[in-house]
Amino acid sequence: ASALRRDLEKKGSIFHSTMDSEVIMHLIVRSGKDRVEERIVDALSLCKGAFSVIFLYGDKVVGVRDPRGIRPLCLGRVGGSYVLASESCSLDIIDAEYIRDVEPGEMVVLEGSSIRCIKPFQKVPAARCIFEFIYFSRPDSLIFGDSVYKVRKAFGRQLARQYPVPGADMVISIPDSGNYAALGYAEESGLPFEHGMVRNHYVGRTFIQPTPEMRRHGVKIKLNPIRSVLKGKKVVVVEDSIVRGTTTRCRVKEIRRAGASEIHMRISCPPIKFPCFYGIDFPSREELIANEFETIGEVASSIGVDSLEYLNMEGMLSAVGADGFCTACFSGEYPVEPADRGGKDG
Repeated sequence: ASALRRDLEKKGSIFHSTMDSEVIMHLIVRSGKDRVEERIVDALSLCKGAFSVIFLYGDKVVGVRDPRGIRPLCLGRVGGSYVLASESCSLDIIDAEYIRDVEPGEMVVLEGSSIRCIKPFQKVPAARCIFEFIYFSRPDSLIFGDSVYKVRKAFGRQLARQYPVPGADMVISIPDSGNYAALGYAEESGLPFEHGMVRNHYVGRTFIQPTPEMRRHGVKIKLNPIRSVLKGKKVVVVEDSIVRGTTTRCRVKEIRRAGASEIHMRISCPPIKFPCFYGIDFPSREELIANEFETIGEVASSIGVDSLEYLNMEGMLSAVGADGFCTACFSGEYPVEPADRGGKDG
């Protein structure tokens, strides 16, 4: 998006926002094609990477998903009309029926009660974002043809098989994103699942706050431990991921302060070592805690836990039970080479 924007500005385009969707609109306006649908295809053919976009013009709605299917987009029906949404949970709210995912590289044109499906882009290998299952999508959604809730529990079960904690008293989660992997871990290990922390639902996501001070303050407001549950206990804490480590360190400190005798953290994905260039606000590589330290043991010491283990790549992918996923944030192997890589990870 940044490279396209610079090129458009050189050609005289004037931007009124920093949104990447405005880049797409300029490309559509500058297209030499006659029909709007042809202009959309022409514009999006220049967009390399992730996009799931919906256009409204006249009495038509057009939805397009990028050829690798990095981000989700689904098709539903309510009454005599079709609807498009990024997640199927949106369909539930309006009593719409989930039909299917829009396929990678597919254009769906909705007009009245009719639908046209077109495949205008060259077919390339799929690279669906695995982090949608780990954290971003809601657990009550179907994405990439599977239940987010089911997959997160499968991550937890696989994590328990790979990294049990002998003699542990209970499993707790870091709510809410760690809840479902923790349930899977508890079921597989035979340990009781307890609510060791209570979440304040009026606080937003903390890992995307711009400064460390704001993230630390947000964590204290967002989560509060239950001392009567944790005091004197050997606890397995299941979390979906560790990004910078700032929020995790604060959470561990609060659990320890509540009286837990031992804290063993289990993470339902591999260490995040690389930034995402496909629309997710991960920090630069230098800010990621998995790059700051050479070993998992050093990360464990840094965040203050007695032990730390991550679900490995093989275990994560086997839990999903399918291939064709983007795992670049773990491996550094990007399905689409970023045009502005230097601006993100140095």
